[in-house]
Amino acid sequence: MPDFPAITHVAVTVSDIDKSRAWYEALIGAKPVMDEDTGPFHHVVWMVNGTLLGIHQHAGKKVSKPASEYDAGLDHIAFACANRAELEAWEKKLNELGVKNGGIVDAPYGSGLSFRDPDNIPLEFFAPPGR
Repeated sequence: MPDFPAITHVAVTVSDIDKSRAWYEALIGAKPVMDEDTGPFHHVVWMVNGTLLGIHQHAGKKVSKPASEYDAGLDHIAFACANRAELEAWEKKLNELGVKNGGIVDAPYGSGLSFRDPDNIPLEFFAPPGR
């Protein structure tokens, strides 16, 4: 049996593709590599260090409520930072963008900086301990 494969992409459902496109573009600091309306859904995708990160809006469907880590499904998406200094730089960027965040929280397993997208989807920047 081969090694378990790497994650190629993550896609989340959003309520307003235009609002979320602008928000993620400002966060990532790059234009998407794909922006396509297939009919059944519209997806916008960024390449983030070898992994595709996509947002989807499904035609004719309304998001029924804000995302919550307490419902079955996605708990959060974490983006890797090499060290705490990089995490601090992301905290500064979030603050500059006006993105509410929980500040850097240190734990024995690493340091995290939690925040949410416009649909309340939990996101995090994470650095390993001791770096």
